[in-house]
Amino acid sequence: MRTYETPYVADWFAISLRWTVMIGFVVSLALGKGLTLAVFWPIIVMIFWNMGMTVLASLNLRLTFHRHISLAVDFLLSGVFFWAQGGLAGPAAWTGLLPIFSGVVYFELFGGLLAVVLSALLVIVYALFLAPANMLIAMEWSGIYAVVGLLFGFVGKQTMTRLRFSRQKWLDAEEKKRHIQGERLRAIYELTSALTTTLSYKRVLDSALDLGYSALNPNPDPDASTSDPLVSAVLLFHGGQLTVGSARRFTSADSRVTFQGNEGLLKKVFDEGEPTFSKDISYDPELGRVIAFRNCTSGYCFPLRSGFNVYGAMIFAHPDPDYFSPDRQDLLDIIGRQAVVAIQNARLYQDLVEEKERMIEVHEEARKKLARDLHDGPTQSVAAMAMRINIARRMMEKDTKMAVEELSKIEELAHRTTKEIRHMLFTLRPLILESQGLNAALNSMADKMRETYSQNVIVEVDDNLTNQMEMGKQGVIFYIIEEAVNNARKHASAPNIWVRLHPFQQGMALLEIQDDGVGFDTEAVNKAYDKRSSLGMVNLRERTELVNGVLNLQSTPGKGTNVSVYIPLTDEAADRLHHPKSR
Repeated sequence: MRTYETPYVADWFAISLRWTVMIGFVVSLALGKGLTLAVFWPIIVMIFWNMGMTVLASLNLRLTFHRHISLAVDFLLSGVFFWAQGGLAGPAAWTGLLPIFSGVVYFELFGGLLAVVLSALLVIVYALFLAPANMLIAMEWSGIYAVVGLLFGFVGKQTMTRLRFSRQKWLDAEEKKRHIQGERLRAIYELTSALTTTLSYKRVLDSALDLGYSALNPNPDPDASTSDPLVSAVLLFHGGQLTVGSARRFTSADSRVTFQGNEGLLKKVFDEGEPTFSKDISYDPELGRVIAFRNCTSGYCFPLRSGFNVYGAMIFAHPDPDYFSPDRQDLLDIIGRQAVVAIQNARLYQDLVEEKERMIEVHEEARKKLARDLHDGPTQSVAAMAMRINIARRMMEKDTKMAVEELSKIEELAHRTTKEIRHMLFTLRPLILESQGLNAALNSMADKMRETYSQNVIVEVDDNLTNQMEMGKQGVIFYIIEEAVNNARKHASAPNIWVRLHPFQQGMALLEIQDDGVGFDTEAVNKAYDKRSSLGMVNLRERTELVNGVLNLQSTPGKGTNVSVYIPLTDEAADRLHHPKSR
């Protein structure tokens, strides 16, 4: 017994014809008043036989030599019934039609003629040996069987030919459907492979659009996808505007168009954050400016976003209003999600490259700053000490008292130089920060500023707040404070510098470095800052970014300067700080 994926129509035809013939048998017996158990039992056997064939057909099962067995059983049961109901004199002498019908269904014209011969032979033998007087009737039935067999054989052949054609057409459609699904799976695999093996923005965008074509048009004809009028593009945010990152079938003018994303389909996609289908993309208030979209009717737009980060949108458009079927939309969703992951990876890689370059610049600037500090401080002091020692040596020959005074000054200069060097070493690596925390490090820095430069620094730090910060964040905050205090000491001529770190809002801290110095015009300084050799403000901004904070500087000539740094302590606070509209 074998199982098939699809039902055989011939089996269901044969089953239906058996039920019809059996009903005819029962009606003939009833009309001929011959419906007795002795005559009816072959019909009961036929019923059980046909029920068994029905079960097999419903399960798509077939016996070995299924057609031959079915025809043989039909002929045997019809022969038994012919004999039981009285032969040619009985009310259902036409029982030979059952095997003829089965033969036509299973073997077409050849099967029908074979059943005709067997049925005719049955009635002739019956008439020859049991009812010689009915020989003429037997010949008549033989002729009827022949006519019915030829007629049904011809009709059956035509019907089965059409059924085979329809079945083959259905199989071809299924095969094509499987081929399309296979090609789409292959395209998705290629998309995933291509997007995960590149960290280049351009290659990511091009791969997403190219594989979108091959996935939406999995046709064996290599020219089919190139002839398809599908229009596609990836729009990326750049400077607050959407620019064309990559496109297919865009004109040169289309590639230069920019979008605001605050109208039509783009606005809906960004507001809802979900893929959106449009039936009139050519009339879109923003996308309608693109010449390539004016020939299109339907459009499908997918937002390229991950969490709160929105990179842009991917758009596909087509002249056919029914082109973007649910299957194609699902496929584009897969491509869009893979593209988002790839774009995110490319962005992270680019950020890492930029961060590496920035760290190199920071290290270079630290090296230059150390060289400047050494040159302006200890180096000058050591040079002055060497010159004064030379002067003192000469004085000792002429005036011992003045030489002693000069040596005292040299000793004082040496002590001051030692303090400066120790202060520089402290700022390079404050060990107390690692051992005792931020508050202790800031107080130690204030003491050294007072001792070394006579600069008054007042520190006010909330210990409960610093306990919520990891050591890495405390280190960055320390260097922000150190940079701002040094800037104030060098340029502000401030008697006092205040350092305050206290809670600001839920999950957020506020760092303030304030002085009562000369102040400056922030607008004028910012305009000319790129021409200055100092990088104090740049260092403050970059270190503020390391703690995901926001820097605010306020200063007025004659009224001092206030540097404020808002520092988020949780992800939710960071979102409120950088996305105030979402509050």
